[in-house]
Amino acid sequence: MGFALTILYLVTYYLNPFTVFGQLAWYHTEVIVAVLVVLFSLPALLRSFLFKTSQSVAVLGMGAAIFFSILVTGWFTGAVNALQQFIPNAFAYYLICINCNTRKKFNILVLMLLGICIFVIYKGAYDLHYGIPPGGIQTKPGDEWNRDAWDLAHPYILPQDNDQGEWIFRIRGLAEINDPNDFAQLLVSVIPLLFIFWRPKKFLRNSLFVLLPVAVLLYGTFLTHSRGSLVALVAMAVVAARRKIGTLPSVIIAGGLFVAATALSFTGGRNMESGEGRMVLWAMSVGLFKSNPIFGVGFGHASEYLGHTSHNSIMVCAAELGMFGLYFWAMFLLATMRDTLTFASPDKVAAGDPDPTDEDPWSFSKRMKGKIDQKELIRLGRLLVISFTGFLTTGFFLSRAFVLTFFLLGGMTEVLYQMGLQRRMIPPRLKLGRVLLYSAPLSIGLILSVYLLMRVTFLF
Repeated sequence: MGFALTILYLVTYYLNPFTVFGQLAWYHTEVIVAVLVVLFSLPALLRSFLFKTSQSVAVLGMGAAIFFSILVTGWFTGAVNALQQFIPNAFAYYLICINCNTRKKFNILVLMLLGICIFVIYKGAYDLHYGIPPGGIQTKPGDEWNRDAWDLAHPYILPQDNDQGEWIFRIRGLAEINDPNDFAQLLVSVIPLLFIFWRPKKFLRNSLFVLLPVAVLLYGTFLTHSRGSLVALVAMAVVAARRKIGTLPSVIIAGGLFVAATALSFTGGRNMESGEGRMVLWAMSVGLFKSNPIFGVGFGHASEYLGHTSHNSIMVCAAELGMFGLYFWAMFLLATMRDTLTFASPDKVAAGDPDPTDEDPWSFSKRMKGKIDQKELIRLGRLLVISFTGFLTTGFFLSRAFVLTFFLLGGMTEVLYQMGLQRRMIPPRLKLGRVLLYSAPLSIGLILSVYLLMRVTFLF
């Protein structure tokens, strides 16, 4: 029951309570679902590996940073409200670690993400083809028009003018993915995960259950006209292909795909060079960070100073939460990526025991049903590495440090890592003390990476 409610919880927060429950959403059904999933997850919590992960501490630290970033201004109510915005997203990490305890449930989780993506693509594509008048919006870009009325009539379409002064229409979701860039970030993160259903020498099965859904998600990514997603797809192609054909050939092929996608107007006529304004926002975010280096200017308040969001997950975290918040964000990222890269590396995964017979009734291995061997664990690790590549690449151009997908992918990583641990295939997790130690230089390095990129870009 806990897992079923977890799925319902995630679907509700991705799609919007009114989409899932209709008029019942007026009764705050999302809160009811959250309470129920907590109650039904408590028994499993006692035998969970959750408290053995450094990410659990990192999430608590991020919550504290968000709270104090507002509290230092003397606004207690605002601090509570900020925490309430953060908790639903971060809560996904805990729920997945607690309730996703079988390989079958892991597969269902991926199918849930696929279903969410296909639903939004269908709604957006249908509106694009049948809901928008032939002439589009009957005003010139920049003229006054009733955006509220548009959003009510076309909730899955965002109109925007491109670099040629023409209207383009970008599909989007609601709630957590109510921006085309947010939806594109989810799409590129899910595409690699679909290959968990790939089976060698099963052409028909692979075509129907992997290649066809991937094609649909790529089509949806195209309809978002997201420049960041195009860069992410190129990066994912390099990471996916380099083990097979080498780094240089994969870069050349990915570059060709980039040129082809640009020629096909993947970005909707918005030039990649027009993103220079984001560099200015990054520079301004650095200034905000320098003015408030400990607790930042407050969660969600960067746009009040910049006139826009930072358009970079690292800088928005640093500017709004200061070094205190960035440290714990980097801690979550460090622990998650270390574990992902560990079970994606053949030299770090042993044969182990693919089907353990642990006599401890509280053992996670007793509940993690479904055999998994060395080869399969490595394959799943590599798919997660590609998924994180897409997510983090798009996140470098978006202010999405605390989105639901980030914590969801972190939970999926730890579930698979625990599976490998129980089967004695992989080394133990880094101890909390070492993660705490390494997170400090990583957080500094993240800021320096953005700063150096800006300096190099402005030189040219």
